[in-house]
Amino acid sequence: MADRETEVIAKIASGISGLNASAWDRLGNGDPFLSHAFLSALEDSNSVGPGTGWTPAPILVEEDDRLVAAAPAYLKTHSQGEYVFDHGWAEAWQNAGGEYYPKLQVAVPFTPVPGPRLLGHRPQQLLTAIEAVAVQYQMSSAHITFLDEAGATEAARRGWLIRHGIQYHWFNRGYSTFDEFLGELSSRKRKSIRRERSAAIRGLDIQALHGADITAADWDAMWTFYQDTGSRKWGRPYLTREFFDLIAERMEAAALLFLAYRGGRPIAGALNFVGTDTLYGRYWGCIEEVPFLHFELSYYRAVEWAIDHGLTSVQAGAQGEHKIARGYEPVITKSAHFLPNRSFRNAVAEFLEAEREGIAAEVEWLRRDLPYRSSSSE
Repeated sequence: MADRETEVIAKIASGISGLNASAWDRLGNGDPFLSHAFLSALEDSNSVGPGTGWTPAPILVEEDDRLVAAAPAYLKTHSQGEYVFDHGWAEAWQNAGGEYYPKLQVAVPFTPVPGPRLLGHRPQQLLTAIEAVAVQYQMSSAHITFLDEAGATEAARRGWLIRHGIQYHWFNRGYSTFDEFLGELSSRKRKSIRRERSAAIRGLDIQALHGADITAADWDAMWTFYQDTGSRKWGRPYLTREFFDLIAERMEAAALLFLAYRGGRPIAGALNFVGTDTLYGRYWGCIEEVPFLHFELSYYRAVEWAIDHGLTSVQAGAQGEHKIARGYEPVITKSAHFLPNRSFRNAVAEFLEAEREGIAAEVEWLRRDLPYRSSSSE
């Protein structure tokens, strides 16, 4: 008897919330931002969806009705909340008479955290499906942002353009205490960090709240802080209040909150997510400006917690050369871009080649300013 032919199909779903959570999470690697809980919380809280410019359109590959590969994809009508900036591309395309939006974005919304974006073991089939969607619906482009090295390699094999960026990550080289980490820095930087930490906490009580220790009142405080930061940075916060409630409900064990209190009243906070081996700093805010408190809650406390809990790295968000002086190191991030129009593709390719050269030179220059004793003089 001949073997039954396997049926493999690719399709677009209307969202991640309606997908089987176990089937989706089986494709991931434990990254909290790729979990069904996180992505569905964005949808169910209306942080993405109607009126946001982020229309969920996850791309799925199924074999005999079993999910074997997936990509978290969105139809975008703007370029906000991505942290890989293509506004210049949009302007050029529209000046030439084209419509840049909607575009297809494979990403974790509002989350500049590098990781897998082509989930499962069918990256080429996923890329083919993404390209087909872009071409079929006559889109200007498809983009995969903050893509891991394996995914970038797969995309490059298909001729996608690869773009480089810079972030700053801290790496745990077997430290047993924060003081041991400080001991690896130059004397000047070591003293500077100690002065900053001392000034930041003067008159304040700092608490680390993990999982079930975070109360409804703590989430209310963090929402207030996030609103302040979001309003100043983006005009309005990307995330809704309900999102934080859903995270508390669905991802309790992954949530880590550093709160600063003055006289029992919370004045600042930093929300982190605990991954398998990495601590991810995500949102910071305050209602009282205190010198160096941002550094204390967002950088130093994160490093201290990672050391105490045996994590290998801390990722404290996008941008920020000031992190260098605090022990964070420059790393190159990658994104992949599919541009069906040949002339447009060629123009962007030329730009990206020059940009990559500039970023490589910048990383080399930044590494010379690392505060570690091996890379600086006492």
